[in-house]
Amino acid sequence: MLSPKRTKFRKYHRGKMRGTVNFVDKVCFGEFGLQSLQPGWITARQIESARRVITRFARKGGKLWIRIFPDKPVTFRAAETRMGSGKGNVEFWVAVVKPGKILFEVSGISDIMAKQALNIAGYKMPVKTRVVKSVV
Repeated sequence: MLSPKRTKFRKYHRGKMRGTVNFVDKVCFGEFGLQSLQPGWITARQIESARRVITRFARKGGKLWIRIFPDKPVTFRAAETRMGSGKGNVEFWVAVVKPGKILFEVSGISDIMAKQALNIAGYKMPVKTRVVKSVV
């Protein structure tokens, strides 16, 4: 699963997910892409499960680009602990996604297969997604 080798700080604030993406909103590398339509957090496990689906469809012919990386740590307090005594431990890593962001791109496989693979990968995501074709 994906996670950063090192970060500047061990723990981060939760933050806000306002606005839309205006620079990662086009398919750049492949022929088809999976675009998010809602804001949300996508965990490293969800990215990995979607990657497995797409690579099964692509077999040896296609190429896959993952355009998101889980670089934000999410912490949880241990169950039944008292208030105070600091922030909880890092449990998993997430990628913050805004509407319009391209999550995955594929090329080198037929149009039908690419759309099918990205649709199934979209079911694994916690946000609504759609399949987009490159303009070029």
